[in-house]
Amino acid sequence: MEVFAYLIPYGLEWLNLIVRWLHVITGIAWIGASFYFVWLDNSIRPPAPGSELAKKGVSGELWAVHGGGFYNPQKYLLAPAELPQELHWFKWEAYSTWLSGFALLTIAYYFNAQAMMIDKAVADISSGQAVGIGIATLVIGWTVYDLLCRSRLAQYELWFGVTVFALIGAAAYVLTHLLSGRAAYIHVGAMIGTIMVANVLMLIIPGQRKMVEAMAAGKLPDPKHGLKAKQRSVHNNYFTLPVLFIMMSNHYAMTYRNDHAWLVLALIMAAGVFIRHFFNLRHKGRVEWRYPAIGVALLLAVAIAIAPKAPVAAAPAVDPAAQFKRAHAIIAQRCATCHSAQPTQAGFATAPAGMMLDNETQIRQHAAQIYKQAIELKAMPIGNLTNMTEAERSELGAWLQQTM
Repeated sequence: MEVFAYLIPYGLEWLNLIVRWLHVITGIAWIGASFYFVWLDNSIRPPAPGSELAKKGVSGELWAVHGGGFYNPQKYLLAPAELPQELHWFKWEAYSTWLSGFALLTIAYYFNAQAMMIDKAVADISSGQAVGIGIATLVIGWTVYDLLCRSRLAQYELWFGVTVFALIGAAAYVLTHLLSGRAAYIHVGAMIGTIMVANVLMLIIPGQRKMVEAMAAGKLPDPKHGLKAKQRSVHNNYFTLPVLFIMMSNHYAMTYRNDHAWLVLALIMAAGVFIRHFFNLRHKGRVEWRYPAIGVALLLAVAIAIAPKAPVAAAPAVDPAAQFKRAHAIIAQRCATCHSAQPTQAGFATAPAGMMLDNETQIRQHAAQIYKQAIELKAMPIGNLTNMTEAERSELGAWLQQTM
């Protein structure tokens, strides 16, 4: 039974690795296709009036060279006169990304909610409540967004975008007051990702199917289906950079451990939107440098605002050996349960990030990292599972400052 109990977290770690790899691969495929088609849509040029292409119903075309060959993609205003025998549907890239992402969310967070989702300094909730909040976020996020898209507000692009951004910011605020900062960020990302894939599943693909069905029946497709699909596709395009940041954010505790983590996230997402807007306009031939300038300014403002304060110099130790002995005892009790060659903390088969703190050499080697994560950001112990006290952080910090 003891061996079996050890193999479960080890097996989950391998499952985490494989599913994470799959998620990155499918995400690249989906976002790459999204970026390409938005670029293509903004870059095609209308054919000459009266030309053969114009007579065929082509609204725009583009010549490109890649991989040693020439390509000539064409876009029809509604549909070609005759339905082609083979028609590629861009959908499984989106579906596979969401399915692998939700599987990863389950493996990394829901199976170990006590460590990964709960911060008792934020809210003293159970694992079941934390998981329930996470799943509810995905459902409520899509429902509210979809209702907004079906409202009159969707006719006003700017105000619609501002409203959706405000709602995502509100979700970030609520989640950072219920879950650990890391879990809050990842669930904002999962909510946006769910909106994106639901757009494909519920609007874009069904709309395209209706157009194909109309053609197969010898009817002229209703353009409203294409317009609705286009609207949701554009929304997905603006969501991509914020989602990509959130996918990486768990490596940067300086963002999600901030006292105003929700605002940090909102500003970084806004920067992503401005930068994405610049590229969308550029594809249309408009170069508006103010948009990336705003994005960079926002990122710089966040970086300055959350910069750590210079540590106060610690008083020289009266007995360095005794001080290290105390620091070692704190690390052994509060940190090495996970950061060890053989972790004893449930749910961990190997030391996170490969950092082991079993002896003095290893502790001194990682002193700067320990200080940043445990003292400066207070991101470790994760979820404060081992209940490190403020007094212990102060003692440990004093020794680390003399060591670095």
